[in-house]
Amino acid sequence: MDNEDSRRVSRVEEAQSFSQKRCLAWFREYTTPDDPDTLGPEGMEKFCEDIGVEPENVVMLVLAFKMQARQMGFFTKEEWLKGLGEMQCDSIQKLQYRLDYLRCLLNDQNIFKAIYRYAYDFARDKDQRSMDMETAKAMLQLLLGKHWALYTQFSQFLDQSKYKVINKDQWCNILEFSRTIYNDLSNYDVDGAWPVMLDEFVEWLKASRAKVAIS
Repeated sequence: MDNEDSRRVSRVEEAQSFSQKRCLAWFREYTTPDDPDTLGPEGMEKFCEDIGVEPENVVMLVLAFKMQARQMGFFTKEEWLKGLGEMQCDSIQKLQYRLDYLRCLLNDQNIFKAIYRYAYDFARDKDQRSMDMETAKAMLQLLLGKHWALYTQFSQFLDQSKYKVINKDQWCNILEFSRTIYNDLSNYDVDGAWPVMLDEFVEWLKASRAKVAIS
């Protein structure tokens, strides 16, 4: 192998191997000189455009989970380097190649549960202990909308309910309910340790179904 060939091979190997320097330079494309260590909402929009993913796509939540990002709409330099370093991604092309892997993580029940729990603290307003209902509904739609047969009814229940926020205990139990309770509610135990919100949902849904049956 002559020198030119070996140089070409080393360039290919360099492009294929992960470079923290290259990863950081990529991060800086989305930050401003005023705050070079934080990628904010405008940078996030450009980042999503570059990788070809809508900001509200669930894969962005999985990516934020991999980075353990603290706040929706922002990545810090440390979060970026941690998440993309683990995935060995230092370019748009490499991350695009890993998007299917990120989507597949949602099929693992344990990882999905971890992402679902993470989403609560990630999406809620950090000044509030609970998540406001508008945000909660958007996140539930994103995470459970396609997988839980009763999601539409639950969303309708929330619309007409007195609840303005969802706390973490309610949030975690909604996932458990969606995974364990039959669509006909026959295995729902009213004396179980479910939050009152879910007792009320079951009552509301049974009443709604009874009305339909009568009419």
